[in-house]
Amino acid sequence: MTVPPDRHYSVELQVSAERVSQVRRIVAAHLRHWSLDLHVRPVCRALDELLTNVHRHVGDGDTCVLELRWTGRHVTVSVADNSARMPRLLPAGGGLSRVMALSDSWGTCRTTDGKVVWFTRYAEAQRPAGLLPHAPLPGVRTARHVPVAALV
Repeated sequence: MTVPPDRHYSVELQVSAERVSQVRRIVAAHLRHWSLDLHVRPVCRALDELLTNVHRHVGDGDTCVLELRWTGRHVTVSVADNSARMPRLLPAGGGLSRVMALSDSWGTCRTTDGKVVWFTRYAEAQRPAGLLPHAPLPGVRTARHVPVAALV
């Protein structure tokens, strides 16, 4: 499936503590632009985990590529780096356990240059509630047209 250009964001970056918060704000802005306001917090929290893992285990000098996609039904966030060291799900929680809790699916994949870690969330845009005409409630009086001559 081809994703329309306005539903895809990709950036190559060197991860640092300051850069993580900048990227989080950029991703939040994209999600809001796509009317996915309810998903900003969980997506950004899971993204924090992925970028923090890159910072912690790959290092400051290396770059990674972040991709954000929305198909109209699912948001996918992936982070690719050039480290061959695969992440592990720790029994103590945190890290990938948090990503798992905040997403519908997640995974890792080796690449020729390193690895990709990704997660998805089911996310349909909010539909505005239309105003529908309703019948008057029982017992509610309706306005009647009174001739002007009758008021004098």
